[in-house]
Amino acid sequence: MPLRSAVTKLTRTNCVEVVLGAFQSNGLVKALIFLPGATDEFYIFRRAQAELSASSPTLLDAVAALTNQTRIRATFSPPFLLLHTDTDPLEPEISIRHLPAAQRLRTQKRLPHIEFNDLEWDRIQPLLKKKVHSDIQPWRYSTDSYHFYRCAICAWDLTDFELLEALSLASQTRFSVEKQSILGYGEALIRFENDLRAGQKIAK
Repeated sequence: MPLRSAVTKLTRTNCVEVVLGAFQSNGLVKALIFLPGATDEFYIFRRAQAELSASSPTLLDAVAALTNQTRIRATFSPPFLLLHTDTDPLEPEISIRHLPAAQRLRTQKRLPHIEFNDLEWDRIQPLLKKKVHSDIQPWRYSTDSYHFYRCAICAWDLTDFELLEALSLASQTRFSVEKQSILGYGEALIRFENDLRAGQKIAK
């Protein structure tokens, strides 16, 4: 997967855009996700940068450079490739409170491609509500989402449930799938909350 533009260095101003832009649909990895610890290395700590030595660098070259020259690590957690640091939970925390709704989400694919670069919850929530046909909480402009991380993710051909998992990892949240009330909207109630595990060093 070649990089869209010829770059010689990955920095806070170009890395996420370049890496996400290079990710293409393939038979093995369905999503490439920058977890919050990785984006913090660029935007908060401003200490991550990596040189690219290849004349025509690929996505593999970029990932190798990041893992060799920064604190960022790469982990394949099927079907996701996660770029992360030691403080990022690598498995989403999920509570299934209504099994039929979860089963429907696992079989449906209603958003075949996404590419979010530093996208906030207030823009993601309306899209999820429309495409997944569910009540997505917290609602747009709610103070309950103020501490959700902006999402950096590119994905192809995810099921609705995989999409929720990917967004949970990217935004550093956990979520529950619940039965929708008779007065509610859509097929289920999907509630996102802050992931309380965040910031704890992952055991080696």
